[in-house]
Amino acid sequence: MSEGSERQAWGPLWIMRPGGGRPIDGYRVPSVLWSMAALRWYIGGGISLLWMFSAGTEIIHVASSAASATLGIAVLCVYSVAFLVATPINWTLPRAQRAVPIVTVFALSFALWPWLGWGIGTLWTYVGVVIATALLPWPVTWISIFGLAALALLFDVIDAGWNADVLWVPAIIASISLMMAAFMRSIDSLGRMRMAQREVERLAAERERGRVARDIHDILGHSLTVITVKTELARRLIDADPERAKAELSEVEALSRGALADVRATVAGFRGVSVSGELAAARVALAAVDIALDAPATTDAVAPEYRELAGWVVREGVTNVVRHAHAGRCRIRLERGRIAVEDDGVGPLDGAAGTGLTGLRERVDAVGGCLSVGRSDLGGFRLEVTL
Repeated sequence: MSEGSERQAWGPLWIMRPGGGRPIDGYRVPSVLWSMAALRWYIGGGISLLWMFSAGTEIIHVASSAASATLGIAVLCVYSVAFLVATPINWTLPRAQRAVPIVTVFALSFALWPWLGWGIGTLWTYVGVVIATALLPWPVTWISIFGLAALALLFDVIDAGWNADVLWVPAIIASISLMMAAFMRSIDSLGRMRMAQREVERLAAERERGRVARDIHDILGHSLTVITVKTELARRLIDADPERAKAELSEVEALSRGALADVRATVAGFRGVSVSGELAAARVALAAVDIALDAPATTDAVAPEYRELAGWVVREGVTNVVRHAHAGRCRIRLERGRIAVEDDGVGPLDGAAGTGLTGLRERVDAVGGCLSVGRSDLGGFRLEVTL
C-alpha cells in the first residue's frame, strides 16, 4: 500500500499537521473529519459525553416548558458535536490557530446559561480536553487548564457559596485535562517516531537502489567494453588465426561469467562477498576519513572462483586501514593469483592475529591459498593473499 493510499485509509500518519501555512494532503478539514484517526477519537470522546446526561437532566428540570427543554437539549447537542469535531479540526491547523476551536467550544457553553446559569462550569471539562488535545506548548497548556479550573471554582462559589463541594469540578477539570494532555503528547511522539521511521526506510531504499545501480555500472561498464573489443577481435581472427580466436573467445566467456556472478551477488544483496561491491564500499569509507585510494578500476584480473574471497580480503584490509593505520594513502592490488591491501600508516598491527584476520586466514586456507601480513613498501601495513 502506498503512503498516499494509507493516508486516505487511516488519516494523517502524524496526529498534528507539520508546520507551515500551506495545505497538506491528509490534513484538510473535510478529509480529516472522517478519517480513521478521527473515528477513534469520536468513539473515545463519545463515551465521555455520558457525563452530559446530568446536564441534560438539569436542563429538563429547570425548563419552564417542553419547548424550552427541547431547545436546551438541542443546544447541549450542538455543544457536544462542537466538542467532538474541535480536536480533529485542530489536527489540521498550525499551532497559532488552534485557539479558535477552543474558544468556540468555550463560548458555546454560555449558550446554556438560560438553563444552567453559574453551573455551566460543570461543562468545562470538555473545554479542558480540547485544550489538552491541541498540543499547545506546555506552559500555555498549564496556564489555560488551571485558569479554566480557577474560573469554574469562581462560578461555583458565586452559585453555591464556599464549601468543600465547590472544589470537585475544578479538580476534575484540572486532573482529566492534564492527564489527557500527557496522553496526547505520548501519541504525538509515537506519530513522530513513525514518520521518522518511514523516512529512514525511504532513504535506506533510495540508498540501496543507488548502491545497486553504481555497483552494476562498475561491474558491467568495463566488462562489456572488453567483451565487445575481444569479440570483434575474435571475429576478425576466425579465419586468420583460429587458435587465437578460440583463446579470445575463452577469455570473453570467463569475463562474462565473472561479470554475471558479480551482478547476481550485487542484486541479491551479498555485498560482503562481492569484490566489486567491496571496492565501491572502500572508496566511500576511505574518502570519509580522507585516505587516498590507489585501486584498479575493474576486477577482471581476479578469477571468477576467487572473487568472493577477494571481496573478503579487500573488506578486512580496508577495515584495518580505517580503524588502525592512521594512514594517508591506501593501495589495493588485484592480480591473477595475488590480492594485496597496503597503506603508509603506522606499520604492522600488534593484533595481527585478531578475529578478522583469523577468519580471513581460514577462508584463504580453505581454497589452498596463503595469507601473509607485514610491512609494505609504502611504510605501513600489508595484507597479502596469494592463490
